[in-house]
Amino acid sequence: MSFYKSENYKKDIEIAVKATVGLEKLYNSSVLIAGGSGLIGSFMADMLLYANKHMNANITVYAMDLSAERLAARYEGINTDKLHFVEHNVNELPDFDFSVDYIIHAASPAFPAAFNSDPVGTVMSNILGTKYLLDYGKDHGTKRMLYISSGEVYGQGDLSLESFEESYAGYVDPTSARSCYPNGKRTAETLCVSYTKQFGIDTVIVRPSHTYGPTVTKADNRANAQFVNKGLAGEDIVLNSAGNQMRSYTYLADSASAILSVLTSGESGNAYNIANSNSRTTIAGFAKEVAAQTGTKVIFADPDEVAKAEMTPIAKQVLSSKKLEGLGWKGQFTVEEGIRHTLNIMREL
Repeated sequence: MSFYKSENYKKDIEIAVKATVGLEKLYNSSVLIAGGSGLIGSFMADMLLYANKHMNANITVYAMDLSAERLAARYEGINTDKLHFVEHNVNELPDFDFSVDYIIHAASPAFPAAFNSDPVGTVMSNILGTKYLLDYGKDHGTKRMLYISSGEVYGQGDLSLESFEESYAGYVDPTSARSCYPNGKRTAETLCVSYTKQFGIDTVIVRPSHTYGPTVTKADNRANAQFVNKGLAGEDIVLNSAGNQMRSYTYLADSASAILSVLTSGESGNAYNIANSNSRTTIAGFAKEVAAQTGTKVIFADPDEVAKAEMTPIAKQVLSSKKLEGLGWKGQFTVEEGIRHTLNIMREL
């Protein structure tokens, strides 16, 4: 069953579109989404296509991915001439026969298994992929490029702080291969603002907190994805730690609407946290909420060697949403609501 047959999914798209600040600025434009079959990228594409259908937005969407088959499977059921599939490896020079008004770079491994098995690829998709997209945008008159970074750039932060603002920088160990992700993101952020300064291409950066939702891919082994999959299967949820780490958890619809709000309304050269101030809990708290909604249990166990290798050293990742909310954006979903919507949609698939 495709997402487009889910009434709950379509309702969440509508909620996200209505929550997006300045969406009308994208009307009659073209948008390239690198990572167009991923968790966030595909949802944003669906939002833009929804705006076309219901608001006459006339937005042309180019969804880019390594695999055309994966794109076709993700957008099965869509019938529009405003969606184009682009099969391309972000780590290779673009040879596109089109130009776009906006670029969203969401093409990067974002789950621990990839960091452990392919740290070089993780780094390069952020650094080299970002450079190639910036060059393409610079040479083809792109109005703005948005780079999707990560809340992991804050590293091991000061636990006494209530939340991390965009100006904060914590410690990331440069000699740890696990740092391929946060340090790749940090470098790509600097590359974006350097291109803005040197070449004049307009860039903005977003740092999503832990995003979850029904469009999660099968390869994603992040803890929240595993919790949801286990709960839906009626299996107990296994935690490989006490789960006391505090996190900002942002439901997909909120994350996508916030990112598009930054694309339309963010200040050039600036970074914005993507987080909902009303959606925070511990890892264990998230697991227990999934268990409560699926009638399963949370079991605590010692991690095996693979789990140890994939663990993040970050004890706290609570992101301030003050700067984002200053654009006029407001989150719509609490943790309990986001988990309920995720489960309801995935049950329909």
